[in-house]
Amino acid sequence: MAKPLPAVSAASARESLIYPVATPIIKWAGGKTQLLRPYSKIFPTEFKRYFEPFLGGGAVFFHMVARHPELKAVLSDCNVELINCYNMVKNDVGAVIQNLKTHRNEKEHFLKVRAMDVANLSPAERAARLIFLNKTCFNGLYRVNRKGQFNVPFGRYHNPKICDEINLRAAQIALCNASITANNFEAVIAQAKRGDFVYLDPPYQPLSATSNFTGYTSASFRIDDQARLAAAFRKLTDKGCLAMLSNSDTPIIRELYADFQIETVYANRAINSKSDRRGRVAEVAIFNY
Repeated sequence: MAKPLPAVSAASARESLIYPVATPIIKWAGGKTQLLRPYSKIFPTEFKRYFEPFLGGGAVFFHMVARHPELKAVLSDCNVELINCYNMVKNDVGAVIQNLKTHRNEKEHFLKVRAMDVANLSPAERAARLIFLNKTCFNGLYRVNRKGQFNVPFGRYHNPKICDEINLRAAQIALCNASITANNFEAVIAQAKRGDFVYLDPPYQPLSATSNFTGYTSASFRIDDQARLAAAFRKLTDKGCLAMLSNSDTPIIRELYADFQIETVYANRAINSKSDRRGRVAEVAIFNY
């Protein structure tokens, strides 16, 4: 097994130009990479710790740590395979890279890997499996069935970059000061204190009754969960935390956050099973500062 890299601070690594700035290591539905420019005008410039309880692809986190190299972060997600992947990239990226190099962009191999029982794999093998499936499945979509089994078909890409070793090692540096857990959002943000910045990117409220996407985990995020999140947002405000939330631009969401600042942003959404629901979509950025 490859040995993990020696500990090194994010700041010293970048100052010596050992690593570039990290970008997301996986593609994720609702990823925020394309919204970083308008979001940059909204993000606070000064805060203590950074919290992100719906981590997903981590585009906002990687953006933040690039601008605050010694950022202390508390990261979480309810997707245990995703969290295992981030922890393995942080703690033993060499083993993840070693396992990724065994994978091939071939349908037969993809189906074999997709059918694997993760309970029989090591943490590094599980992390490499997730990255491989993400890089080679249809549309880069993460979806599981009710049993929690990944069920996206083969993507037929010509030459996907299955193992981006340089970015994976850069991601290890970015994650070095982060606490990474699989937990619910309420448990995570309960740790936030005055002066901390909390970014919330929950599963979006559906734009219509037929557009709900609930395959991110075997559980779903319903309207009562959105209401609980809005209540938590108010608690963060009362504690003196800086809080920002992304969601779809719907009457329900605007009503839940009517007491806060709301800005409309537009994103080009390509991940959807129905082509008529892709394209430029209005979203909202909500913040309390």
